[in-house]
Amino acid sequence: MTPGDNGASTPEDDDPFGYLYADGQANGAQPPSGGYGYPHSVNRVRAVGRRPYGQAASAPAAGAPAPGTAAATQDAHGPNPHYAAPEALAGGGGVTGPGPSRPPRAGGGGPSRGSHAKGLLWGALAVVAAVVVGIGVAVLGGDSDVPSTDDRAAGASPAPSPSDDPDSATDDDEEEEEPAELPTADAKTLRLGSGVETASDVQGAQSDGGVYVTGLDSVGSSVTWSVDGIPEDGDYTLFARYSAAGSDQSMTLTVNGKTFGSKLNMSNFAGAGDGDFAKGWTQTYAYPTLTEGTNTLTLSCEKGDGCDVLLDQLWLKKGQVTG
Repeated sequence: MTPGDNGASTPEDDDPFGYLYADGQANGAQPPSGGYGYPHSVNRVRAVGRRPYGQAASAPAAGAPAPGTAAATQDAHGPNPHYAAPEALAGGGGVTGPGPSRPPRAGGGGPSRGSHAKGLLWGALAVVAAVVVGIGVAVLGGDSDVPSTDDRAAGASPAPSPSDDPDSATDDDEEEEEPAELPTADAKTLRLGSGVETASDVQGAQSDGGVYVTGLDSVGSSVTWSVDGIPEDGDYTLFARYSAAGSDQSMTLTVNGKTFGSKLNMSNFAGAGDGDFAKGWTQTYAYPTLTEGTNTLTLSCEKGDGCDVLLDQLWLKKGQVTG
C-alpha cells in the first residue's frame, strides 16, 4: 500500500454518506442500496417545501433516475440540497410508513390571533352588560334603607329611622304638658254672708266632713271665694257642685266686683222631687275672665233669683271647658 492509496477500504467506503462529497465520489463511493444503510428501507428525497402530507408515495415516472442514486439526489434537491426525508412505501417492511399524518390547516392553520381577540372582546362586553343591568335593577328597586355596597364592605349597619330611635322624639311625640292644677274651695273655706251657715244633715256632699252651705234662699244672702294662684290672664271655667230639689234655681255671679253677664244656671238636673235634696246633687259651670294672681268670686241671691239650693264645692279649670 503506497501513500495516497489506502486500498478499497477507505473512509468514504465506511461513511454511508461519503457519496455526497466530491472526493468520495472520485474514489467510487456509492450510496447504500438499502436506504441509509437500514435493511428493507426505502429512500425518498425531496426539496424543502415539496413534501406532500397524508399522501402515499408514488412510483417514479418513466425515465426518472432510480431512487437512491446521486443523480436522483441532485434532481430532487438541486445544486444545494438541505435535507433528504425518507418516505415509506405502503406495505413495505421494516419502517412501515410515516408517522400520523397532520392535515393542512386552512388559512395558515388553527384559530387566528384576530378571532381570539374578538372572543375576549365579546366576553368583556358581556361582563359590562351584566353590571349595567344589575345597577339598573338596584336603582329601580330604590330602597333607601338598604345599605350600599361600600357600607356593607365597611360593616356599617343601616341608619335607624326616627321612629326606631326612642331617644329621637319629635315635638309631636312629646306628651302634652298637663295644665297646672287650680284651687278648689270646700264649703268650710268660703266666706259666708249674713244669714248663711254650714250644715251636714243632708247626705251626699263631697266637702270635708260632708259639710255644705245652706240659707242662701233669701235676697241679699251670699258666699265669697278669694282665689289665689291664678297663673295668667285669660278665660277660665268656674264649676259649682250643689243640690236642687223640685223647681229650677239660678243665682248672680260677681267676678272681681263686676256682675257676670248671665245668671249661674242651677237647675234641677238630677230630677229630685220637692225637698229631696239628698237626691238632687249635681253641678253647673260658667266662663269668667280672670287675671293673674288673686281674684274674688261671689254667689249672691238677688231680686228675681231662685236661690233654694245647698252649695257644696267650687273649683276652676283653665280655658272654656265642660268637664
